Amino acid sequence: MVGQAVRPGEQREHREAAVWSRSFGLFFTARSVSMLGAAMIPFATAIGVGALGYGPTGVGLALATWMAPFAVLILFGGVFADRFTPRRMMIGADTVRVATQGLMAALFLLGRPQLWQVLVISAINGVAAAMYQPGVSSTVPRVARDVQKANATLRVSESIMLLAGPGVAGAVIGFSNVGVVFAIDAAGFAISATCLLLLRLPVLAAAPAEESMWRNLRGGWHEFRSRTWMWSVILIWIIFGITLFGPMIPLGSVLISGSLGVSAYGLVMSASGAGTILGGLVAMRVRPARPLMAGAIGLFGFALEPLTIATGMPLAVLMAAHVVGGIGWAFWSVMWATSIQTQVPPEALNRVTAYEVAGSTIAVPVGQALAGPVAAVVGARELLVVSSVVAVCGCVSLLLVPAVRRLRRTTGPASVTAV
Repeated sequence: MVGQAVRPGEQREHREAAVWSRSFGLFFTARSVSMLGAAMIPFATAIGVGALGYGPTGVGLALATWMAPFAVLILFGGVFADRFTPRRMMIGADTVRVATQGLMAALFLLGRPQLWQVLVISAINGVAAAMYQPGVSSTVPRVARDVQKANATLRVSESIMLLAGPGVAGAVIGFSNVGVVFAIDAAGFAISATCLLLLRLPVLAAAPAEESMWRNLRGGWHEFRSRTWMWSVILIWIIFGITLFGPMIPLGSVLISGSLGVSAYGLVMSASGAGTILGGLVAMRVRPARPLMAGAIGLFGFALEPLTIATGMPLAVLMAAHVVGGIGWAFWSVMWATSIQTQVPPEALNRVTAYEVAGSTIAVPVGQALAGPVAAVVGARELLVVSSVVAVCGCVSLLLVPAVRRLRRTTGPASVTAV
């Protein structure tokens, strides 16, 4: 009957159904397990390769051989996701990583792996990640009606996993062998692949089979560049990658560890992780009419991180600043992901996501590589002061771009029929 009251229990069930469906639960599990592995592996790789005697150069090469194929090939991952469906690409990528991480575990458990073996496996994992990542964004609106809350929920889970991963890996290595960490990661990818295999997703129109890969890439580029709000953010992110994101970890770890000790740096990173959890919780509740404008305002807090490191603040101040920075970063991330997933047509979302992720990440290794040499010339603290100024100027720039500032919240493109 029109106007009939809905009982509180029914209201709660309706709200939860907008996110916590069977499909979202499976996807949530797959992402959480994968992110725990993603947080464990860089730590395990650094410890394992370092223990083999290959030094910082070997560790750097092992990490770089993952990033390079990821950055180069993610555009093709978007095209393949359109051709073969994101779910199949993600299952395939997880299956490959079950094999590679299992092989890495065997190499460390049964003997002393050569550096070239570690590099080859890392490169294959980078390729698999490039095939997997574009499908993440396009899957979220297909497993949850409330896209923003779903993104916020995933952000909280990812933050918890990233916070716990290094500690779990360290504990495992302390009691056993670095190879066990890789074995756990292989099992995690197997769980993820199983969850994705059980998903039942709405059907989307696939990219026409007769179109060439290059035509599909051009189509994705057209969708990307036709949205001023999107490419404007990516241009700013390229500058951020070189001058802000790139120098933060190499210089911050040295400065904090050198003045306050290694344990202090761990506490600061934990504070940042706690901030991202809080930011995700805020994003579950706050639904601004102009999400990118609100996200950019929140992102001003991130400038406190390099600034407090550069000025040598006490540990308590550093931790507080990183909590604030983590909140701002997580809130922006949810607003950004939700905007992409609700403003881009589903049939183009994989390719557009590929361009967005490639543009967001490609400059970070450049900033990491330049951080040391530039800091040797101008000083590490002085460079981080520049990073904080760039962070503020970047947020101001986001607010000055009309297409970014005026982008309005939407529930997303028309839904598709589930089968």
